[in-house]
Order: sequence, then C-alpha cells, then structure tokens
Amino acid sequence: MTGRDEDPRVAELRTAVSRLRRELATHPAEFPDRAIAEDELAALAAMAVHGTPEVPRLRRSLLLIAGAIGSMSALSRGLSEVRRAVELFGEPPRGRG
Repeated sequence: MTGRDEDPRVAELRTAVSRLRRELATHPAEFPDRAIAEDELAALAAMAVHGTPEVPRLRRSLLLIAGAIGSMSALSRGLSEVRRAVELFGEPPRGRG
C-alpha cells in the first residue's frame, strides 16, 4: 500500500523505526547488544514495508530492542516512539473456541 491507502499505523511504525535507526547509527557509544537492536530495527522496518505486521512479532522485536538499548538514556525518546507505534496495533485477534 502506498499513499492515502496506507494504514496510518504502519506509516507511524515506519517513521518511528526510521528515526530510532538513525539515532542508533549516530550514537557514539558501543554496547554489547547494539547488533541485536540494529537487527530488530531492520526487521521492524521490513515488516512495515510489507503491509500490516503480525502483532506478536512486533511485540517480540520491541522487547528485544528495549532489552538491548533500554538503559541508553540518549535513545529513550526514540524507543518510546517505537513502543507507541507498536501499541497502535493493539492486541492480536483471539480465535473463537
């Protein structure tokens, strides 16, 4: 989907992920889990390109990113924006049983 047909949640996710990826790329400090954060942000970016992502996968990536960079105060705003974007997708639908 592109343009006005695009899901606004996906657009918000793409924007937040892109911003945090840029912040992480320019952050001077090296830390042990940087590669994990970079990989999961790349995964989120790929999900945002291919339509509506799967909520469990979004949440898993968010947890991994938060665990990897959660203590980096310089990245906390960007991380919060990604978290809010993931929360826009809500809970996954429950099966009828």
